[in-house]
Amino acid sequence: MKKNFIKILILMVILILSVSCVKKSKKIRIVLDWTPNTNHTGLFVAKDLGYFKDEGIDVEIVQPPEGSTTALIGAGGAEFGISFQDTLAKSFSSDAPVPVTAVAAIINHNTSGIISLKEKGINTPKKLEGKRYATWDDEIEKAILKKMVTDDNGNFNNVKMIPNTVTDVVTALRTNIDAVWVYYAWDGVATKLAGLKTNFLKFVDYGPELDFYSPVIIANNDYLKKNPNEAKKVLKAIKKGYEYSIQNPEKAAKILVKNSPEINPKLALASQKWLVSQYKGNAKKWGEIDKNRWDLFYSWLYKNKLIKKQIPSGFGFSNEYLE
Repeated sequence: MKKNFIKILILMVILILSVSCVKKSKKIRIVLDWTPNTNHTGLFVAKDLGYFKDEGIDVEIVQPPEGSTTALIGAGGAEFGISFQDTLAKSFSSDAPVPVTAVAAIINHNTSGIISLKEKGINTPKKLEGKRYATWDDEIEKAILKKMVTDDNGNFNNVKMIPNTVTDVVTALRTNIDAVWVYYAWDGVATKLAGLKTNFLKFVDYGPELDFYSPVIIANNDYLKKNPNEAKKVLKAIKKGYEYSIQNPEKAAKILVKNSPEINPKLALASQKWLVSQYKGNAKKWGEIDKNRWDLFYSWLYKNKLIKKQIPSGFGFSNEYLE
């Protein structure tokens, strides 16, 4: 009986030691900004191919809340999320900025702009005069549009601003809506797949100040302060996920659809191929944010009285977690 007791004791010690040696994964939440699309592919790739697990991190990719993803991250409701430089502006210029930091650019340059059916003849900003533009009635949105039209010697007051939150651009362009702001990688590619002939006025073609970062990965400031090394591991896995997506667009698109089966596989693949040259762009490495470009956009907003006070140079982003 004594021998059996010793055997049981030894087995218990071995079990305890083996459990203590298992690398426990830390639970990290990443909140999306919208329903899953190719902006998010690298996240799903990193999770599906075990890149997070390799870093000892258990990641949950969370659907966006009804309110603001940025506010949720700032309040500590999650560690990471997806946002945009333009939507961060009003917070960063307030007396009490939401405590978040942009830690990586998902796409290197701004690929958004105004799309319209070719038959409408809107091939320059001035030709938006007299046309119906679907607006979500945001001051920065309208200021960008006004700059483009005015710089093209047009009268912005003659643009018909129609309050409308478009969720299906292909359908909207087939109605009485003439022009819509789109992120070309998804909605622009969707119009092409639908066989629509379009004109696209890309923002970056109308001024370097419009080449803002859209979208970006943000993180809670308190989390970053307390867990800098862990944050770097999260970003390391995410970076690897986007680099895989650049090198393997077909496989990456399949992973995205696998995780979000409601997505049209043809759109996912076409969009993924289009983004191959856009994710990293001309940056030295994926995710890197250029301080001059970041500051230029915020300076333009301040000069045009679109934010209450000037945002300090370099405020609101960091490249240090991409090391």
